[in-house]
Amino acid sequence: MSVINENIRVENDGTISFGNYEVDKKQKVDDYKVGGDLYSLRTHKDVTRLEKNSKLLIETVPGAAVHRFSLGNAFVAFDAEGCGDTSITLELESATEYTVYADDVNLGKIKSNVVGKINFSAELDSKPKSFRVEKH
Repeated sequence: MSVINENIRVENDGTISFGNYEVDKKQKVDDYKVGGDLYSLRTHKDVTRLEKNSKLLIETVPGAAVHRFSLGNAFVAFDAEGCGDTSITLELESATEYTVYADDVNLGKIKSNVVGKINFSAELDSKPKSFRVEKH
């Protein structure tokens, strides 16, 4: 896999891929329509941030390329690649417990804060790492 040169795209399976951590200058896509939803993306070497209908979905610091992002009622799944220690923030349901998996390894449980955000770190490189976050 590699960075998403067009910044954001819908894959054949309906998932979304986005982000380019190799660029110095901020790349921006507003009002990218998928179904009835509008997505906004900001990406570059320092941060990648995807919003859906003005609500945060995911943010990585530093920036990353996220492949096959999928959001269900009780899970979020995606692959990510990047450069080094990366902080990943997801906005989910408020005050809810989630289990985070990276490459099928259980990283533990995290409880979201009052606005629904969870945060965890992962070591990323050019080989994508698979993540799954499951609601309890």
